[in-house]
Amino acid sequence: MLFAEPAGGEPERPGPDPDAGRRSTAPLLAVCAGYFMVILDVTIINVAVPVVGRDLSASLTGIQWITDGYTLVFAGLLMTGGALGDRLGNRRVFCFGVVVFTVSSAACAFAPNAASLVAARLVEGLGAALIVPGSLALLQEAYPAPAARSRAFGLWGAMAGIAASAGPLLGGLLVSTAGWRWVFLINLPVGVVCLALTLRYVAPSPRNAGRALDWPAQCAVVAAVALLTTALNEAGRRGWSDLAVLAGLGLAALAVAAFLLRERLARAPALPLRLLRSRTMSGAAVVGLLFNFAFYGMVFTASLDFQRRRGFSALETGAALFPAVAMTMFASVISGRLSRRTGDRPLVVSGMLLGALGLGGWAAAGPDPAYPLLVAPMMATGFGTSFALTGSTATVMGSAPPAYAGAASALFNTTRQIGSATGVALGGSLLATSTGYGAGVRTSMAIGALAYLTAAALARLSVPARREKGGR
Repeated sequence: MLFAEPAGGEPERPGPDPDAGRRSTAPLLAVCAGYFMVILDVTIINVAVPVVGRDLSASLTGIQWITDGYTLVFAGLLMTGGALGDRLGNRRVFCFGVVVFTVSSAACAFAPNAASLVAARLVEGLGAALIVPGSLALLQEAYPAPAARSRAFGLWGAMAGIAASAGPLLGGLLVSTAGWRWVFLINLPVGVVCLALTLRYVAPSPRNAGRALDWPAQCAVVAAVALLTTALNEAGRRGWSDLAVLAGLGLAALAVAAFLLRERLARAPALPLRLLRSRTMSGAAVVGLLFNFAFYGMVFTASLDFQRRRGFSALETGAALFPAVAMTMFASVISGRLSRRTGDRPLVVSGMLLGALGLGGWAAAGPDPAYPLLVAPMMATGFGTSFALTGSTATVMGSAPPAYAGAASALFNTTRQIGSATGVALGGSLLATSTGYGAGVRTSMAIGALAYLTAAALARLSVPARREKGGR
């Protein structure tokens, strides 16, 4: 049956369903299909951008914007997506995001030039920003029992691992055979299936029509993310001491301060300061920023290094990256099972230490290490990052009241995407400003290792040994 959403504040709740047990995994599959599409778009593009850049005559900065334009809008509007979900109903906003993402993917596929592709990627980022906060909030609603929710979060993380694993190989295969435009066309069938499953199996979400959207706060977040990413991208072309770059970084800091001030003064803040002051929530969110910064910075710089310096094809680059991203799938499943017995802190701390060991090993391998020497560091990095994802996700969502599930999900994913954008931008800048690709890659990996170590220390202080019940 299809669940109808009435015009009033509360959705119509379905009666007892004799097939509920048999269909208990259907909401998880529906939600994860959308999340799969979003994460696939992050990793599948990495092996394609060098080919796209050559085909569309894009500069290195243009290549960064093809990657970061999507991530910028994605990160900047996640808080808006979470607030809209809490106000209008997470299922409704999630479905609209799937439609926007699918249509804009078609626009990316048929883009005639680099500017058109960047513009379409910006709209794709909007769709992703509407999908991701709703994905976690819908799982929170569909699986209220702690054990079931833990399994759902673990499989949600595993879906990211599957998408990340499939992305480089699938991207390389498509670029080498059908062409880079199929990297975007592949989203169309996934989007259609996701929308159909969500409308069929996911119950409507509660709505809170009285919740204000707090547009000044949303604009401050967008400004902060846009200014930070632009400054980091331009640093590769202008240099770190350029006045425009320094001004962008300073204005980004002012935008963050404006957001915090607005949340302090607003009668209906997007995210109450009592939640932002929570060491558990804010600490786990910063951990997410750091491990995304390190992992996706590694994937981006390694992709360019393999193709531009080592001469790998797109397909060979996807195969070369596979040891890192394949481990994410296994680590997510294992961590989802272990967290119910060990708690979240041991998983997050050990995962971050393993990631630091991986990138530190890459940096120490020398200026031009043979590829076999990089396999173990990549596997350690992929496993450690995903091993920590389930615990940090559960920590953030478990510390938030149900009424702010969308906002908490948006906070966590905003910081993660800021980390991704910063990692990609900084990696590209280091490659552009270093004396050679080898030196730039080693510096990028060393910085990533330091980020993992910082995340491990922060997780030790902020992630509880046993899961808190939060608002439940």
